[in-house]
Amino acid sequence: MSFKTSHHKWEQAIINILNLDGWQLTWTGDEFSHFDAKGKTPKGFDCVMEFKLRHSYYSTKVLEKYKYDRLMALDCLKFYYVFDEVGNYLYFLDTLKLPEPQIIKSKTTEKFDNRNLIDKEVYMLSESQASIINKY
Repeated sequence: MSFKTSHHKWEQAIINILNLDGWQLTWTGDEFSHFDAKGKTPKGFDCVMEFKLRHSYYSTKVLEKYKYDRLMALDCLKFYYVFDEVGNYLYFLDTLKLPEPQIIKSKTTEKFDNRNLIDKEVYMLSESQASIINKY
């Protein structure tokens, strides 16, 4: 199974678990979209959710400024869900107090296994900024 296929299966599994808790989310399946799921919150509000699945633990969670800006332009509630080897973190982007953006070196794309690094503007989110935290 490819990395991309595995990643998509994790996204779908998380959506299924959230839907058991009252969410009504549908996986978009569109790798060029700025979000991975859309639907309704448990209280019935329209929403989108972006997922970041990490195979390693970092105490700060990276949110790309470009992606954040595109999400914030949408007319619905916005969530950012980070899953790593230590826990799950759900950030409510509509009320999140953002730190100053930082520049990091990042791969241009994983799709073509490109090893070129580019500067990427990101927000470094602390775990305590998450609305919901589940640690293992």
